[in-house]
Amino acid sequence: MNLQQIILELEKVKHPTINYSLVKLGIIADVRLTENTVFVVFAFPFPKIPIADEIIQSVKHRVRSLSYSFSHKVRLMNEVEKVRFLKRESEG
Repeated sequence: MNLQQIILELEKVKHPTINYSLVKLGIIADVRLTENTVFVVFAFPFPKIPIADEIIQSVKHRVRSLSYSFSHKVRLMNEVEKVRFLKRESEG
């Protein structure tokens, strides 16, 4: 499986309360594949999101179901990302 196929799989992971994927919302901001590990950068619009752990665990579960190890980093969205997220949130 290549990186593009992994990203397609991650696009199936939906936000728990918004009817969009984490990729489309920009919460999954970057994905890298090194050997047998998928490294995901999560970008959240605000600090201390109550469901952040649930979101991370849902992605971790999907990655592990593909037989890859999982590693991640969390950061805050920049202003452009946040505006895009809030627009999609209101649509979803």
